[in-house]
Amino acid sequence: MSGQVDEQQAGDDFRSRARAWLAANAPRRSGEEGDDIGVSAGLAGQQEFQARLYDAGFAGITWPAEYGGQGLTYAEQIAFSDESRPYALPVGAFIIGLGMPGPTILECGSEEQKQRYLRPMLRGEEIWCQLFSEPGAGSDVASLQSTAVRDGDTWVLNGQKVWTSGAQYSNFGALLARTDPTLPKHRGISMFIVDMHAPGVSVRPLRVATGAAPFNEVFFDNVRLPADAIIGAENRGWDAAVVMLRNERVAIGTLPASRSNPLGFASLRDQARQLGTSGDQAVRRRLAELYARERAYGLFGRLLREEAMSGRSPGARGSVAKLAGAELGAFAASVAADVLGDAVAGYDSDEMRAVATAIVAVPGSAIAGGTNEIQRNIIGERVLGLAKDPGVDRDTPFNQLRVGTQKR
Repeated sequence: MSGQVDEQQAGDDFRSRARAWLAANAPRRSGEEGDDIGVSAGLAGQQEFQARLYDAGFAGITWPAEYGGQGLTYAEQIAFSDESRPYALPVGAFIIGLGMPGPTILECGSEEQKQRYLRPMLRGEEIWCQLFSEPGAGSDVASLQSTAVRDGDTWVLNGQKVWTSGAQYSNFGALLARTDPTLPKHRGISMFIVDMHAPGVSVRPLRVATGAAPFNEVFFDNVRLPADAIIGAENRGWDAAVVMLRNERVAIGTLPASRSNPLGFASLRDQARQLGTSGDQAVRRRLAELYARERAYGLFGRLLREEAMSGRSPGARGSVAKLAGAELGAFAASVAADVLGDAVAGYDSDEMRAVATAIVAVPGSAIAGGTNEIQRNIIGERVLGLAKDPGVDRDTPFNQLRVGTQKR
């Protein structure tokens, strides 16, 4: 009994310490608005904040202490997440590294990789990106054609990646490349750690329909990688990729809703009031449905987050959250068009411009992180237990397939 009391006291002490530290160090959200991932802090500001977060004992809470984590339990992680909700933590630059490559290295990496990379990642000293998609291998990532060829004690990497978030400021990337084209496409891939500043690495921004450039294309021209750069086993990179994709979809699908989302219920409700249409019954019905969907999505995301923090992996249900988020965005865009009408196209205020820009950006959420169609396949096969689609190329050597630029 005394052990339970001590554990409860330790949890209360941690929560009190977190509450005090956040109140003294973190920017609060302001009403309905908020810089939810702190991009406005700038990269240097985010790194400085992440270092303070780590030094105070609030980064890598459940990661093993021997790799720079705090070595605490999921109860402390949940407590910190609860206490941090009123704050706009400026940590956006680290979401990919700490949510995808970091957990993958923890699960699949060598002891040397864990010792070398995890602590600097947690402290914000080194920023990571993910390098999977290619121009000819998006939804079917295993069709990738970037190659890594062994040359003595090094690997020589050539190829191109696309839609890479954060590549322009990342120090390292987790990359998939084909290391044996004579094996079937899922079994001849390896995952590598790539120095994003190495000779032969070129990063170019990709401008999207909104005018912003949130993604990059990355080229690799005879980039030399050390032999120990592989995460996991040679030619078994797909196993590591499954781990990372699982973490990616959970991370995307369970991100807390942005309070400043121009397509969110609160924003559209306020816009309708300003336009004098909030009394229209049709408008009220549409807004009510958006509220209900937004609330249901938020509760499901919170369930998955708390399950993950308690040690239970959401597994393929991360695809449910990812699909639900994409469909919620599309529905919100249609509500915005119906509720605001011609005012959206008029760009007569910063608020309307933000709504219009968000509407233009919405289709991307049905593609980024895996298309809606891919998520439905995963849900059908791995959540609902339906039969898999026929895989006629599963056992065919990759160099005999007609994919991408190999098509004849």
